[in-house]
Amino acid sequence: MTEIGIGICGGGYMGKAHAVAMASVGAVFNTALRPRLEMVCASSPESAQRYQKAYGFARSTGDWRALVADPKVEAVVIASPQETHREIAEAAFALGKPVLCEKPLGASMEDGAAMVAAAETAGAANMVGFNYVRTPATQFARDLIAQGEIGDVTWFRGEHTEDFYADPDIPASWRTQGMANGTMGDLAPHMVNCALALMGPISKVLGEVETVHAERPGGAVTNDDHAQMMCRFESGAMGHMYFSRIATGRKMGYAYEISGTKGAIRFDQEDQNALWLYRMEGAEATRGFVKILTGPAHPDYEPFCQGQGHGTGYQDQIIIESRDFLRAIETGEAVFPTFRDGHEVNRVIAAALASHDAKTWKHINSF
Repeated sequence: MTEIGIGICGGGYMGKAHAVAMASVGAVFNTALRPRLEMVCASSPESAQRYQKAYGFARSTGDWRALVADPKVEAVVIASPQETHREIAEAAFALGKPVLCEKPLGASMEDGAAMVAAAETAGAANMVGFNYVRTPATQFARDLIAQGEIGDVTWFRGEHTEDFYADPDIPASWRTQGMANGTMGDLAPHMVNCALALMGPISKVLGEVETVHAERPGGAVTNDDHAQMMCRFESGAMGHMYFSRIATGRKMGYAYEISGTKGAIRFDQEDQNALWLYRMEGAEATRGFVKILTGPAHPDYEPFCQGQGHGTGYQDQIIIESRDFLRAIETGEAVFPTFRDGHEVNRVIAAALASHDAKTWKHINSF
């Protein structure tokens, strides 16, 4: 086993999740590389010191440049706001350091393209933090599709729906300002990444974007509340995706349905330890969707628990993600989703926004 010093930029919600994951991943997966929580950076030295004590880092700083440059920091996790992603990543790659960056990749298409170029020039391990695609159930769905268990896939429907802004009396905040913080910048990338993982590349999209509550207590809303897109995959399959922060009653509606010529799959993150599978076989009278409870027979479940149906949770997804990042560093082999995969998500989102403005289909290869 070899220690590797981890530096995390950002100590908030995702910074904590990554710190807990890096502290746990060696024990859960018996990784060859064992993370050492070396340094955490926050917006001020005082908050960084609080995160250092709370999460168990050796040191802290209020300057991300000091973190990236420190020789004891051998890999960097970016869990800070989108507008900081590019500069931190480019600095880390210039020193040959691997980078795990929270989604979405940068604050613009230009940022994403530059980060991909920096990663590939450096030849360093790079990943984007799309953790939801790593649940054992969704990994199993991906395996079923790849193995042809539901035949040729003909249709995909995905959604990422939540209701944290369903109430129009919730005050305006940073989340209601700027497209990067709207639904297309915040929630949509997760489901687009899922669609790409399960279905392969998207060739064209037709998008609609809408702000339902244009005014909130405290000010005007400058970004979108919900959006939808029709899409056509390069495989020829049809698709539809819907994203919302005003979907009343939905708390974690990361869900999809996939139809094939021999079967179908359903999944909902609110019941993340179950996958519904339909097989077109046997007598018609006994056919139906079967609920499969994830267990040790499914990908990345057994290291957490040896009992079927006991379940994994949100933090476990981040631990799996950390294992994959360490594996990419150790082996030098790319692990999905790389920065290039993350930028492909950005391209789909950009095409959907352009489609909304132009009121017509847009091809992804134009972005």
